[in-house]
Amino acid sequence: MTNKETATSGGIGFFGILTLIFITLKLVGIVNWSWVWVLAPIWIPLALTVAIILVVFGFISLIATKKS
Repeated sequence: MTNKETATSGGIGFFGILTLIFITLKLVGIVNWSWVWVLAPIWIPLALTVAIILVVFGFISLIATKKS
């Protein structure tokens, strides 16, 4: 009997690559964007996730208060 283990790696992902591209373009001088927008591929998905979680918890709270 053999024990096969598979290792998976998440890798850097799309937003990580996009962030690296934007940082490179900013440092080379090709784009003249603010650092807020250069780092947007990091914080926009995070902000959207937090917003969705807050909306879901808001609906759950609203439903729970209507049942009481």
